[in-house]
Amino acid sequence: MSIQREPIVALDFYQEYYKSKLSDYHLSEEQSRYASVPLKAVSECETDGTRHPVVILYDGEPAGFFVLQGWEGVKAYSDNPDAILLRGYSVNANFQGKGIAKESLFALDSFVKRNFPDKKEIILAVNHKNTLAQHVYKKSGFIDKGIRVMGKKGELLIFHKGC
Repeated sequence: MSIQREPIVALDFYQEYYKSKLSDYHLSEEQSRYASVPLKAVSECETDGTRHPVVILYDGEPAGFFVLQGWEGVKAYSDNPDAILLRGYSVNANFQGKGIAKESLFALDSFVKRNFPDKKEIILAVNHKNTLAQHVYKKSGFIDKGIRVMGKKGELLIFHKGC
């Protein structure tokens, strides 16, 4: 009798060796309205030292991606200098439906505490039409405090989560 184990979801800062796997990254049509592919975000991070690219791993394979940004990103949405901004969050379409989003967002708390110990809050901006993402964020402990900001693609809801 073999024992099956649950696949592990982990977070890691982007490294060059993830590049080839992330170059074959697909977003659903819905996601592509709100997020860019990881390598585009990585190039933005290379020119902006306040952005930190993070890879979501599923059993060691890159399955998702997001960027964490300090005050330079936060200040557009919050006056909390102890907050960090989660931006550009996505899960590769080939890995969706496995609970990766939920697990990675739960893992985010300890990742931020370990790597950004001065940060006490995680915030994000989600488009008001992106109801699927709103649902996932809320299930992962993010709270909508009613703050709204206009973005390039419409109204953004600002969600908060302590860490």
